[in-house]
Amino acid sequence: MSLPDSEIMRLHRIRKTCFEMLKDRGYEVEDSEIDMSRKEFIDMHNGDIRRENLTINKSKPGNTDQIRVFFPDDLSKIGVGVIKKYLIVMEHDNVRRAIIVVRTGLTPSAKASQSEVAGKFQIEVFQEAELLVNIRYHNLVPDHVPLTDDEKKALLNKYTVKEPQLPRILASDPVARYYGLRRGQVVKILRPIETGTSERDKDDFESNKRDRENEICYVTYRIVG
Repeated sequence: MSLPDSEIMRLHRIRKTCFEMLKDRGYEVEDSEIDMSRKEFIDMHNGDIRRENLTINKSKPGNTDQIRVFFPDDLSKIGVGVIKKYLIVMEHDNVRRAIIVVRTGLTPSAKASQSEVAGKFQIEVFQEAELLVNIRYHNLVPDHVPLTDDEKKALLNKYTVKEPQLPRILASDPVARYYGLRRGQVVKILRPIETGTSERDKDDFESNKRDRENEICYVTYRIVG
């Protein structure tokens, strides 16, 4: 059954945000996937758009760190049966990370299942409403740049501090969730001069290549806790 135009528009926006999020996490995403028009989106599915057919498969350069993005059809909260179905697919394809985009959330048993497999599979859950707009492009959200392990080590050595001394950002923070940050990771936060008063960041990190070009920023660091 064909979805109403309003629902197609909604799914098109959500899928676009998913592609942007994956690209920001370092996965290989084509610009054409992000810039796909609503008409192209409809034509790609021959006018018959179903959530279960929207699954996204991506990996990082070198075909490493594969991820799946699932869109279950269920109108109500997702139960443990859906989680187990996706785990079977992931096990078969040797994929250890997934995002499930749901309409309303998970049942208690599904949440328990998600926690039980956390040691082997990393499953993130986003509600559709969270992905209608990409929070990274909101004017009030400063740039967040996740550091590599080597950059984190260099930062701690440079300022002679230990992990517990760094300010914290919660793993549940919307931006931390957007980047898929895990406990112990460090993120650099750049606030432009309009909201900050410090000089240009001078850290000689690879991540600086992703900073706002030629912009004076107030720089802080947070560790995910």
